[in-house]
Amino acid sequence: MSWMKKSALLASITSVAIVGAACGNNNEEGNGGAEGESLSGKVVMDGSSTVFPIMEAVAEEFSAEQSDVEVTVGVSGTGGGFKRFVTGETDFSNASREIKEEEAAEAEANGVEYTQLSVALDGLSLVVNPENDWAQDITIDELNKMWTDTNVKTWKDVRSDWPDEEITFFAPGKDSGTFDFFNEAVLDDTDIRQDAQLSEDDNVLVTGVAGTKGAIGFFGYAYYVENQDTLRAMAVEGVEPNQETINDLSYPLSREIYTYVNNASLNDKPQVAAFARFLNENAAELSEEVGYVGMEQARYDENADIIDELAGE
Repeated sequence: MSWMKKSALLASITSVAIVGAACGNNNEEGNGGAEGESLSGKVVMDGSSTVFPIMEAVAEEFSAEQSDVEVTVGVSGTGGGFKRFVTGETDFSNASREIKEEEAAEAEANGVEYTQLSVALDGLSLVVNPENDWAQDITIDELNKMWTDTNVKTWKDVRSDWPDEEITFFAPGKDSGTFDFFNEAVLDDTDIRQDAQLSEDDNVLVTGVAGTKGAIGFFGYAYYVENQDTLRAMAVEGVEPNQETINDLSYPLSREIYTYVNNASLNDKPQVAAFARFLNENAAELSEEVGYVGMEQARYDENADIIDELAGE
């Protein structure tokens, strides 16, 4: 079973705790830390559903090596993850956008110092029902019009040579970093139309678009790849989303996805430092496995230097 299919099974819950078979003493601070020595304790993260498949894969691989470490991966959305992170509740906050000024200010007020680590590249994908054989390509201006102008009811309202087929809109919820990215990159910070059906669960969006002929929706590239037998991705400004166009950033809706790490956790908890290193060493490979695009190795080398410095090594 692929990582993404396993993610779909978790759609109805908010987090998954991944623990090795031989669990030992899971104290909060953790033990060990020397090379080759077993660790214990907890690693707690929450945040983006876009980043979730990568972190789920990393957590399972890490727990196979460190069976006494409990890794909890929450999926409350980028905004929901930051709400916990800025109060010091979590060690990592997974995000499909950069932290907002007000979130950073709250973290500072709570004495939470953090570091942003880029994990992989993603291409926000606009998807339609496979029965839609007319909308092969779309422009940013057309996307802006259809997602903000409530006078747009049918595909013909978007482009005159498209059919008079009613449009049904599916979008991530407003706690989602993907929503924020789309709002900035496409909607120009204009309110999304009120009749759009919003959900924090990307699998709900997949089901909605796959089951509605005139539907359109958007989410991270990995969810399209995993469901391309029931969905079709449109080209944006003439460029299709794929690993090549996302990697070279020629796809207009390409973006980096992140995790934010609590500096104190990284310095004080050996299991958190070990997880951060394991994540950075395996992010490229596991990102590709779940449908995203790994960054150039130089970016991961930069991350490694940052992690070592913050961990006091």
